[in-house]
Amino acid sequence: MRPYIVINGKDSRSIEGLLICSTPSIRKPLKRSNKEEIDGVDGDIITILGYSAYDKSFDIGLTKDYDIDEVIEYFNTSGTVIFSNEPDKYYNFNMLEAIDFEKLIRFKTATVTMHVQPFKYSAIESERDFTFSDTEGSFKIKNAGNIESKPLLTLEGSGAINLYLNGVEVLAVQLDTSPSIAIDVNSMNAYNPTSGAFLNRYVIGDYNDLMLKVGQNTIAFSGNVTNISIKHYSRWI
Repeated sequence: MRPYIVINGKDSRSIEGLLICSTPSIRKPLKRSNKEEIDGVDGDIITILGYSAYDKSFDIGLTKDYDIDEVIEYFNTSGTVIFSNEPDKYYNFNMLEAIDFEKLIRFKTATVTMHVQPFKYSAIESERDFTFSDTEGSFKIKNAGNIESKPLLTLEGSGAINLYLNGVEVLAVQLDTSPSIAIDVNSMNAYNPTSGAFLNRYVIGDYNDLMLKVGQNTIAFSGNVTNISIKHYSRWI
């Protein structure tokens, strides 16, 4: 099978005359760190600051009956991308580098560079939904990735709600002004899933405490919760 990519759900094979000649290699993102040397102390002190975004480059080509405007439009975007050598995962990307479309038209080949964020996510994993009728409940969720994940959790209910992860209380939520709240651990924000209005002041605790370890996790609650949905619960580097 020839290489292909999928940008924001649209397969490159649906673009008339566009060829994906290669796919970028799979590699681990660079760790950002701070090194500090202290007089009288051997070696240095390393502080890990996180993972860096990086570039993925690949070659594209043209065949007969191409429409260069359609090709330009296809790459003139940002969002999510799937590469055919990792068909079950997607990256978040931006197009920061220019594409030499003049070269593409003249020589029928060019290089595309996408700036991707360090983590990748499952392209086949579905949102999980759990319904409750008691004032206490729990469910298990598996992070199938290879690094802690930062899920998006949506709660429906009312009043005071306490959230627990693997037996430890992590967040206290007050649902008085809204019947539902979305807690996005990745952006460290809480908001109304319908209006988008921020609801951070109704959440007490550190969002990062809701990160899911690799493997099986148990999320529990106390309070009046009728439904919990969760997505982005697996993550890879």
